[in-house]
Amino acid sequence: MPFPVSLFPPLTAVVSLTTVLLGFLFPLQPQALKAADVLYQHGVDSMLNPSNPRGTVTEHVVSGSKIFPGTARRYSLYVPAQYTPEQPAALMVFQDGHAFVSKRGDFRVPTVFDNLIARGAMPVTIAVMIDPGHKGELPDKRGWKPTPANRSVEYDTVSGDYANFLLEEVLPLIEADYRITQNPELRAICGNSSGGICAFSVAWHRPDRFRKVLSHIGSFVDLRGGHNYPPMIRKTDKKPIRVLLQDGENDLDNRHGNWPLANRQMARALSYQNYDYKLVFGDGGHDGKHAGTIFPDSLQWLWRGWKKQKP
Repeated sequence: MPFPVSLFPPLTAVVSLTTVLLGFLFPLQPQALKAADVLYQHGVDSMLNPSNPRGTVTEHVVSGSKIFPGTARRYSLYVPAQYTPEQPAALMVFQDGHAFVSKRGDFRVPTVFDNLIARGAMPVTIAVMIDPGHKGELPDKRGWKPTPANRSVEYDTVSGDYANFLLEEVLPLIEADYRITQNPELRAICGNSSGGICAFSVAWHRPDRFRKVLSHIGSFVDLRGGHNYPPMIRKTDKKPIRVLLQDGENDLDNRHGNWPLANRQMARALSYQNYDYKLVFGDGGHDGKHAGTIFPDSLQWLWRGWKKQKP
């Protein structure tokens, strides 16, 4: 059954002593906890373990899209050390790939994957960490500046276009060199903010190919129709997807909507339809600090039961 309250270790967030004491002394006065007051600390699964085999990370460029004409983008490909052509690998795709590939960032995908795969907490998984599309010349470095011109179109639009882009134009390039499972139960997708709603859209529109969703600070608000997902979920027959939503109490609140409220609305809709889901709330803002520290826990929840699946 779904659990809308976080079951992750409560010590992930370390709150300032002053804030805690004020809460005890004045319990009837709600305290506004600022994102800057919260410190999140990475655990051992996010740290390099020299005893574990280390996967390889290579950098690539994809251009010439027919679905998103005039765009080009970079992506990183992580291949675990345990991969062999004889056994199809599981797959996980990350939007805004540059935010996930760094070994010193919030998420540290290569390090976390190395650690979890080594002890069998997740399957042998190839990770595709892909950036949104730029128009014109690609910038010298990956990142948020300049903002990729096509990001909102690709990520926030409530349609199956981005799923088709992955399935028809990106994954075939990788499958030419690596065996990837066709079992949708062993295919996951993840993103932050607009990338988070994008991850949900991919699984929502193509549950035959992706069935595991990890959305951090997801933008389920009125940018390009994302606020319509909760009623759509309630009115549509249940789909075979598993969803983990993460957000913070100090996330965005602007003319497009309130991000914490939007994620709670998503959770209630998923609960109404009895989805396999979890909502994890922290006290942070619109960033990856909280999501990054619980990332290993999120992956283990998302991939649980994977050994029963046939690749």
